[in-house]
Amino acid sequence: MNVPVFATLGCRLNAYETEAMKELSAAAGVENAVIVNTCAVTAEAVRKAKQEIRRLSREHPGATIIVTGCAAQTEPETFAAMPEVARVIGNHEKMQAETWQGLRAPIPGADLIGVTEKVQVDDIMSVKETAGHLIDGFGRHRAYVQVQNGCDHRCTFCIIPYGRGNSRSVPAGVVVEQIKRLVDKGFNEVVLTGVDLTSWGADLPAQPRLGDLVMRILRLVPDLPRLRISSIDSIEADEALMGAIATEPRLMPHLHLSLQAGDDLILKRMKRRHLRDDAIRFCEEARRLRPDMVFGADIIAGFPTETEEMFQQSIDLVRDCGLTFLHVFPFSPRKGTPAARMPQVRGPVIKDRAARLRAAGEAALAAHLAAQVGVAHSVLMEGPRMGRTEQFTEVRVERDLPEGQIVDLVIRGEDGAALVA
Repeated sequence: MNVPVFATLGCRLNAYETEAMKELSAAAGVENAVIVNTCAVTAEAVRKAKQEIRRLSREHPGATIIVTGCAAQTEPETFAAMPEVARVIGNHEKMQAETWQGLRAPIPGADLIGVTEKVQVDDIMSVKETAGHLIDGFGRHRAYVQVQNGCDHRCTFCIIPYGRGNSRSVPAGVVVEQIKRLVDKGFNEVVLTGVDLTSWGADLPAQPRLGDLVMRILRLVPDLPRLRISSIDSIEADEALMGAIATEPRLMPHLHLSLQAGDDLILKRMKRRHLRDDAIRFCEEARRLRPDMVFGADIIAGFPTETEEMFQQSIDLVRDCGLTFLHVFPFSPRKGTPAARMPQVRGPVIKDRAARLRAAGEAALAAHLAAQVGVAHSVLMEGPRMGRTEQFTEVRVERDLPEGQIVDLVIRGEDGAALVA
């Protein structure tokens, strides 16, 4: 094996950063290495990372195993103690060219040339800037652009700020230039991504907001057919963003919301900045401005102290907010977070609640799919026979269509999981 092997766990931002690492490692001439980009969002994510490292070590004997990502940042000693692992690299370090230059030409079974310490993980809280990593975009159909990293908030269940650091924004001019370059390469859809996307701009001169960035992109890149926003915190949606939702058809009518729970007391114990009625009000307003708007949401099942009545509020939130796509997280205590010290809900109860939430999500998706039959959609083709609507709903087609292109289709049915056209 000469070309490095990469394994990515976790979020879209990790996937984006893996693509940047591929370019950095190639430029540095790194060979015979396996790089595992880990996730730390739950204890289960860390367990899966260790499992993946052992599997890759067996599959690539003699290769140098390098571990990076959020789990490497938050608990480097865990991975440094693994006999399979040669290097542990922090989240900031993994995006620096000099890090990869120091890993050049690793020798199988030996320490890496140019590196004297196994762990290269600095204080992520000291990082003040996020560079715009100018990759060519990954995937053949849509490009992801990192515009923000880190988080200034301290939700009681979340370890991610300690893996990503405080919030840093990529300047708008850098973002616009990258999107122009991606459009020139033929991408028809761009997704803005970050850890806490709605905090974009707070650390920049004049403190612009996410809505200002969206409007600037749409104004300065007129040839971009579709702009999409990844997960946002609805309580931080600014006036310009709501204006873009109302007036810009190139901004896709799909928002994934960080809601987490439907009960006010649980939201306060999570240290969230919104209450139940705030979430409902936002969804009602966004749908009033854009009637075809569809929402996804993250919801945690079994947060410490959650009673059955509190959990029912989360179930009801699916209906009250009109959610379509649910990401359900069974609560998993993360060492070092306040929630880990709170009275815990029993494991079987958490598992049952997560299953019931998923069932509510499946019912909501089924209702959405049924409502689309007979409706015309512009579909971005992700493969010859699969694409996604403006609302990110999957569409399956029965004949080959050009990948990466936007085609107009009429939905003629659904199969329980996707639309059929």
